[in-house]
Amino acid sequence: MTSVLYDAPGPRAKRRNILLSIGFFAVLALVLWWIWRVMDDKGQLEWKLWKPFTQSEAWTTYLLPGLADTLKAAALAMIIALPLGAVFGIARMSDHRWVRVPAGAVVEFFRAIPVLLLMLFANEFYARYTDVSTDDRPLYAVVTGLVLYNASVLAEVVRAGILALPKGQTEAAQAIGLRKGQTMATILLPQAVTAMLPAIVSQLVVIVKDTALGGVMIGFTELLNSRGTLAAYYATVIPSFIVVAIIYIIVNFLLTSFASWLEQRLRRSKRSTGAVLSAEDEEMNPAATPGTYGTGAGGSI
Repeated sequence: MTSVLYDAPGPRAKRRNILLSIGFFAVLALVLWWIWRVMDDKGQLEWKLWKPFTQSEAWTTYLLPGLADTLKAAALAMIIALPLGAVFGIARMSDHRWVRVPAGAVVEFFRAIPVLLLMLFANEFYARYTDVSTDDRPLYAVVTGLVLYNASVLAEVVRAGILALPKGQTEAAQAIGLRKGQTMATILLPQAVTAMLPAIVSQLVVIVKDTALGGVMIGFTELLNSRGTLAAYYATVIPSFIVVAIIYIIVNFLLTSFASWLEQRLRRSKRSTGAVLSAEDEEMNPAATPGTYGTGAGGSI
């Protein structure tokens, strides 16, 4: 079947794709074998280095508490950054200059500053001007830095997702007398969610990984910081890095898998309600009737 983006491969292209896939997996197998040999030669595969990860103490004392702090900081940052980003993204499209300009300045300012620098500034702010305890200060600083940076990035994601919608949606809403706020809340924003979801999930994955910056610079006891303590105690530097990397992969895989399931569910909901679909949606549902989009009525117009 021909896509709107590319033509379906013919017999020769299919054979070429199969050969390229075989070559890729052969090279990948050689690279993995080489890594295995190097680690074996350096003594990194000895059982004494991996044994701590088969015991409960390494997990209950170091890895699981560190993972819990990572997820706690990431969850708090997500919960705050998502609505804050939506507010600033919508504010950047306001008809009122006194709303649009300050919102744009805030977004551009925090988007231009590295998230690590924001964490350091927040840590110093909480240390000098607040009564936050020393134990809680790293968590507050990490969450603050993540929120300020990622809310500004998500604001641009929201703005781009809304602007990508057909202009006819806004014009139709105005024709039936809806105000701009009603149009945004009931028509534009719900339709833009599906288009924005992949970019939003990518940013959420970034939030999970960026919590490690707080562990490196301000002593936040997240997963990577806990790995350092574990490695120093058990003398398992390389194995601990590998185990922590696998944990990050699993967490982010679960997050992206949930997002993929949610995106498919939203697309099915759109097809069943007659909402406006993109070209990608139409390709996923070629049996849909063109006259149903946006009206819910069958047949051609």
